[in-house]
Amino acid sequence: MNLYPILAGNFKLDGGAMFGVVPKSLWTRTNPADGNNMIDIAARCLLIEDGNRLILIDTGMGDKQSDKFYGYYHLWGDHTLDKSLALHGFNRDDITDVFMTHLHFDHCGGTIKYNKDRTLLEPAFKNAKLWSNKKHWQWAIQPNRREVASFLKENILPMEESGHLNFTSLPKDDILKNSELGFDIFFANGHTEKQMIPMINYKGKTICFMADLLPTAGHLPIPFVMGYDTRPLLTIGEKEKFLNLAADNNYYLFLEHDAHNEIITVKHTDKGVRLKETFTCKDILH
Repeated sequence: MNLYPILAGNFKLDGGAMFGVVPKSLWTRTNPADGNNMIDIAARCLLIEDGNRLILIDTGMGDKQSDKFYGYYHLWGDHTLDKSLALHGFNRDDITDVFMTHLHFDHCGGTIKYNKDRTLLEPAFKNAKLWSNKKHWQWAIQPNRREVASFLKENILPMEESGHLNFTSLPKDDILKNSELGFDIFFANGHTEKQMIPMINYKGKTICFMADLLPTAGHLPIPFVMGYDTRPLLTIGEKEKFLNLAADNNYYLFLEHDAHNEIITVKHTDKGVRLKETFTCKDILH
């Protein structure tokens, strides 16, 4: 097995929204804001090469939205999904599976694209199975008012229409062992219903793709929960459970949204679970 970071682009989000009720004087210590209160955010996806399968976890925002839409998110840097795939010797047509942690636009927007004349929406990975789960899918296609701006129909409905959509099994408790994709999945419901956190066994290590359960290293303190979470009290319990597992078992936490910290480990302290070490992807995914 080989793992490759795939950088699908960088953007900015409001720091207050990213940290909810946490005072700015606290969260700016780890996530400094610009003059408009915006903090740096990455869309760091992960590619798994495992035998004949090439599995891409999350796909970023994509490029099919309007300039006005992208203007809200202050795109920066020159990373693109295609350039990042090419850097590792791959292209979109090589991908066999696209696994989406959840269907918010910044995690799945790159899964669907327009055709050449922008008349039809179609899968951006024509040879790939697309993976969600039934409970999250229903949550996304009948969105609540809180999340309706995050679940975009143009991202989601063409997946089913294409015939490429597949659903993972659902666990009896929090963790699905040895899923259809070959890795374990931790299911979390605080951010959105049945968000999926892949836990990948890689060269004796467990690499956990943290998605929005732990957006950045600055979110390690248990009460530091995003304003975007639909059920923040659930997130607090899920974070506490997962981070304790991570500290107990020395999991490597792959941070999708942290523009400056790529992979971290955590440890138990008198103040709870805190940062142990920080790594680059090259340190761990070699």
